[in-house]
Amino acid sequence: MKRTGIALGLCLALAAGQALAAGTLADVSVYDRASGRILPVYEQGGRWYVAGRTGSEYELRIRNNTAGDLLAVVSVDGVNVVTGETASTSQGGYVVGAWQSMSIQGWRKSMDRVAAFYFTEHSDAYATRTGRPNDVGVIGVAVFKRKTEEPPAQLEQPMLREDFPRRQDRYDGESPSQRSKPSSGAAEGAGNSMDRAPGAAASAEPAPAPRAMEKSIGTGHGRSQTSQVRYVSFERESDMPNEVIALNYDTRSNLVARGIIPQQPREPNPFPARFVRDPPRRW
Repeated sequence: MKRTGIALGLCLALAAGQALAAGTLADVSVYDRASGRILPVYEQGGRWYVAGRTGSEYELRIRNNTAGDLLAVVSVDGVNVVTGETASTSQGGYVVGAWQSMSIQGWRKSMDRVAAFYFTEHSDAYATRTGRPNDVGVIGVAVFKRKTEEPPAQLEQPMLREDFPRRQDRYDGESPSQRSKPSSGAAEGAGNSMDRAPGAAASAEPAPAPRAMEKSIGTGHGRSQTSQVRYVSFERESDMPNEVIALNYDTRSNLVARGIIPQQPREPNPFPARFVRDPPRRW
């Protein structure tokens, strides 16, 4: 069966020496534009989590860890980031070349524009505003390998291919991608705290009650920005994804309250003040 994917015009490399991604065939990470860093990934019970900050724009970064092309069908809050449909693994996505990286900066609006992702209140999330609030708070990437055998002659119809000029990413200054080579089968791709209550002690003192959870967050439909793509053909090895990667997200406060991010105990400060104060009177 023939599938259509999209190849982005930038090739972005993940920061060297950082283990801040989830996945095997492909690594998936979240880059916070406001802080200029890749968000740490936390694991609990076989699930992966990142902590977002309300109002911060972010982008998804996917790195292909294999020697063949991969198709990444990407969803945010249960919505396909390319088509805006309620997400399904059978839909189209982005093609990532062998050993290459890509960046997805927002909701695809056209062949050259996206609406930026940003973390926002649940009620302001794009999925909520379009009547689909139930899956807000998760990023999904379904990864498919390319079918290796030669396709039948009738599948060799040319697809739309467009080359775009080299350009520098205006946010990170990372290297731009190379232009796509006109080969028959290969496609190059690149590229919105709370303390956990401790267990009851053996003493008679009651355990402190946890603070109330904050409102959860989602991904908004942000400002318009340039992101050029072209159509390429991609035939999947199977109808079933070779890997599905899910990154759950919420505020750091909520993740700490749920015990997903461990709370760091405060270390005593050897020099907390400048002068010696009188002690309070005992009587």
